[in-house]
Amino acid sequence: MKDLIKKLVEAFGPSGYEDQVRAIIQAEAAGKADEIRTDNLGNLIVLKKGSGGGERIMISAHMDEIGLMVSYIDKKGFARIGNIGGIALATLTGSRARFADGTIAVLYNEKDGWMGPGTLAECFIDTGATSPEDSPVKVGDVACIHRPFEELGGRLVSKAMDDRIGCAVALQALLDMAESPNDVYFVFSTQEEVGCRGAMVAAFGIEPEVAVAVDVTLTGDIPLAKPMSVELGKGPAVKVKDAGMLAHPGVKKWMVATAEKLALPYQLEVLTGGTTDAYTIQTSRDGIAAGCLSIPTRYVHSPSEMVDYNDVLNSVKLLVGMLSAPVSW
Repeated sequence: MKDLIKKLVEAFGPSGYEDQVRAIIQAEAAGKADEIRTDNLGNLIVLKKGSGGGERIMISAHMDEIGLMVSYIDKKGFARIGNIGGIALATLTGSRARFADGTIAVLYNEKDGWMGPGTLAECFIDTGATSPEDSPVKVGDVACIHRPFEELGGRLVSKAMDDRIGCAVALQALLDMAESPNDVYFVFSTQEEVGCRGAMVAAFGIEPEVAVAVDVTLTGDIPLAKPMSVELGKGPAVKVKDAGMLAHPGVKKWMVATAEKLALPYQLEVLTGGTTDAYTIQTSRDGIAAGCLSIPTRYVHSPSEMVDYNDVLNSVKLLVGMLSAPVSW
């Protein structure tokens, strides 16, 4: 599974520009899907039909990552930038950016790095150009942070674990599933980082009876971290609440009961900031029973997001267990 994760996290795919990620997932899913389609917002919808008598379930993991967009190029060729999603300013200085065509550039700030930028307006991209005319990028071009996949013991580190690791878990669950009574719609959604837009559209079209988002969550296990009952290596987290939604009690119970039945480690998650696709799915049409399976992740929205490989594998087992049996709470 590590090869799949590496392909996904290293792919280019800021919000609204998820084409490369979608192509990887579609190629991997083709042999197991009964139907595959892409909707008008770019969501990849992969249907695995059930044997009958089950529910219509939507699993949503977002393909997009945070990014940057060129807003202006000055007379010396330096490019000013705007954000696509929640950029952590402290991580930009000295990082590198990659554009869709493979162009690599340096990110820096007007304060010369000593104090760090106070605002994104103080940051710029240096492509090596000396004028607007020889710049390899133009206004409106989009970049992601350039950082490779690495293994640190049992931990995996890369940019874009949020939420390519969720995509990897959902995709591996599809590949590992045998027979199921449920019709399962695996949605690899777009534009989550700018407002969970893709999942909202997909849920409206699919009309699922039950839905589960698969996304990352913060941890409370680093020095001086804000207290939180989620740690790396302690198992997947079952969301109870975040800043955007209260998990459906039945979905939460279904997830916990499945983990206990399979003797899988799990944690309960209460997140005080941030939300996931589950928020817009839950409020679609006349309401959908929705919850979230969270993969504990350190350093979210930085160039070096870290997950524990056993948490990833156990997340796959939990999701397969949930989808392979009738929904029950």
